[in-house]
Order: sequence, then C-alpha cells, then structure tokens
Amino acid sequence: METVKPTIIPRAAHPISRSMVSPNALRVLYKLRDQGFIAYLVGGCVRDLLLGREPKDFDVVTDATPGQLKRLFRNCRLVGRRFRLAHIHFQDELIEVATFRALEADYGAEETVGGGETLPPSPDAGAPSRSPRHLKSDEGMVLRDNVFGNPREDAMRRDFTVNALFYNIADFSLIDYAGGMADLQAGVIRTIGDPLVRFTEDPVRMLRAVRFAAMLGLDVEPETWQAILELAPTISRATPPRLFDEMLKLLLLGEGEKSYQLLRKTGLFAPLFPRFNEWLDTETDGFPHTRVSHALDRIDLLVQQGESVAPPLFLALVFGEYLEESATAFRQGGAPPQEALNQAVAGWLGELAPTVLVPNRIGMQVRDILASQQRFLKMPGKRPQSFLGRPGFPIALAYLRLRAEMGEGGSEVWSWWDRYSRENAIDLPSAGAVGKESAPSTGKRRRRRRRKPRTGAAAPQ
Repeated sequence: METVKPTIIPRAAHPISRSMVSPNALRVLYKLRDQGFIAYLVGGCVRDLLLGREPKDFDVVTDATPGQLKRLFRNCRLVGRRFRLAHIHFQDELIEVATFRALEADYGAEETVGGGETLPPSPDAGAPSRSPRHLKSDEGMVLRDNVFGNPREDAMRRDFTVNALFYNIADFSLIDYAGGMADLQAGVIRTIGDPLVRFTEDPVRMLRAVRFAAMLGLDVEPETWQAILELAPTISRATPPRLFDEMLKLLLLGEGEKSYQLLRKTGLFAPLFPRFNEWLDTETDGFPHTRVSHALDRIDLLVQQGESVAPPLFLALVFGEYLEESATAFRQGGAPPQEALNQAVAGWLGELAPTVLVPNRIGMQVRDILASQQRFLKMPGKRPQSFLGRPGFPIALAYLRLRAEMGEGGSEVWSWWDRYSRENAIDLPSAGAVGKESAPSTGKRRRRRRRKPRTGAAAPQ
C-alpha cells in the first residue's frame, strides 16, 4: 500500500488549545491514550476551531475497535449498521467515537448488490453466511462499511479535505494527510479523491458540500462543483428519511436562504422536490413565487438570534403558500374548507414520500398550523378558551406573527390574540420553542395497583 507522509503542524503553529475542547471529549481522548490506543479529535470540530467557530459537537477517532470501546467505557452504546460507532454518554453531552476505517475492503469482504444483498462466501462450507462488512450497490453507493484501517486510510476516505484534519492529544499537533489546512486557508471545499466517485459512493455528500459552503462561507472548487452539477439527479438514491434529516440540517443552520439558492443552482433542489420545484418556476396570477426566500430569511434571522425553529413551523412557512393554493383548488372543486386542506396536505406528503419523507406526525402539525389561521380571524369567536388551550395554539400563533413580519398582513390579528392569550394567563413561548407543545404531555405513568387475590382463589402456579 502506498505510504503517504502527513503534514504535521506543531502546537506552536496552530491556534487550537485544550481549553477550547469539551472536557468530556478530553476525558475520552486521555483514557484511550492511557490504555495504549491512538486517539484523535477529527472532522468538523477541528475545522470549526481553526475557523474560530464554536463546534456543535466533538468527534473522536481511534484504533480501538467497537468491542474494545464497549469494554473500556461503561457509558458506551454501540450504534449503526452501515458504520459501527460508539456513543459515549455523559450527563450533558454525547461523544461519538469511530474506529479508523480502511480505504478498501480486504479480499472477500466486499460485495455488490443489485436486486438484493449477496452475502460473502463462507470460508467453511458448513458455516452460516454472515452479512458482509463492506457492501456496495451496483451504482457504487456504499451500503455497509465496517472494515477497519489506519489513520492515513481513515483520513483519505473522508468526504472533504477540510474535514480530514486530526488533532493529536499526545503532543497537541495537527495531522494533515489530505491538504485540508491549505484548502481551509484558501477558503475552498474540495473532495478527497475523484468527486464523481465520492458523490456516487454517498450522494448526500453533495448536500454536505452545499451546507459547508453556505455555513462556512467557503467556495466549492471547480471540479467538485462540476461533479455536483453532473450527479445532482442521483441525490434521490439516498433514503427518504435520511434526506429529510439532511434538509433540516441544511435549511435550519442560519444560512438557509443561501443554501436554498445553492440547491437551485446545483440542480439538487429539483429531484428532491420535483412538483414544488415546478410550481416555483411558474407564476400565480402574474406574480412569481418569492415567499420561500422571504420565509428562509426570517428563519435565518431567528436562528442567528439563538432560537431553533421547530420543523413543523419551518415546513409551514416554506410550503404554506403552495399548500394554500392547492387547498383553494380543492375548494373550487366542491370540497369543504377543512376537507380541502386535508387533501392538499395529504397530496403534498405523498409527493414528497419517494424523496424527502416528512414524518406523518409533523405533516399533521403543518396541517393544524394552516387550519388555525382562519380561526384567528374570529376575535374572539366561539369558545376562545378552548382555542387557546389547544396544544398547537402557540406554534400556529408564531406562524401568524412571522407571516406578518414577512409583510403578508395579519399584524393586527396577531397583536389581538397575543394580548388576549397573555391576559388569560396563556404563556406563549418564542417561535424557536414551539413545536414541542404539539406533543402530548409525558408525565409519569401511573403504576397499576395489583389486585389482591380473592379469598379461596387458587394461588398462581
């Protein structure tokens, strides 16, 4: 195997100190080192510290296997099938620890699948077959990968050069196998290796490139950009639940409007939201659809102010105009207002299901947000206390307020209900806190009292 010497950046030549690192991550690193294992900080936390940003979490990579990690840490839980990871649980934090991965599977470990998985041949004719440790689809997408390697291999198999930097707890140096430090200083996102191959292995990497470009203010280097343009239609090969989670990360990071524009420019938006994309490219009554950009601008402002917008509120703001127009079409076809909205939301969830799977629970919350907007026009209307007491009232009112702030009217209606709710002792959370209110309360479950056996009844055997 080719030997590549990394660039070692000593402590005096970089700005990262232990005081910037989570104490829990330091505990994990030192315990692994003291037990004779290699242990590095890796990925986004190292990148963010170099950029002067506060990392959201700290990830560790080591030569200890998942089984060894499980035995070493009592607070460890192994997760994942495609990539076996160790989650080290602390009271207020979770540290993710991965074993160094190999660039290529060893002989007999790698299999490809077409219509179904093909298990590797067993070395013993009579032994039961096991799931392969490395598995690819016919298109080259990695489906499973639990082949362990060394630090160089692990670095070179990561997605982008700026995410492949190691922080070595042994001497506080940085280890750079992929040229990530130079790319970070130049302000570019670059895949490690051929971008066509890397995006084929995992199409979600294209979304990550967009996210890092928007979040970090970096430019996607030309070859990587061209590969995204070419492979954008393949993004739908990723699983719909994973794509939903990735879209939330992408558009709720505080740079959602910039991410949205990049998704449109790269061609990634159309295969993710085909019907919605077609609607955006048309006009309604001679007016273009600009609400998505305005909504994302408002969401970005909230996130940048330290609030986290709940997914149902985010979806209602982004897709609300589209759903309202769809509901209007059903009403014109003779459906009652509530039934029209139900059909519009059901159709929308069905459209997205093959690509970006919105959980049904969240879809129903979006429907309730939109349904409540007509009720707000009645001030106070019948049984206002009952309306105030609904679990979804705060998030529906937050939607009304944000629409007013976007210049869509309704500010007087919002002010009336905001004042009325406070006068009636309803404590309304901010837009970032709503969403959880829609879930039923989870109090302690009452323990069922055990009945005393009836006199004369036979004792249980």
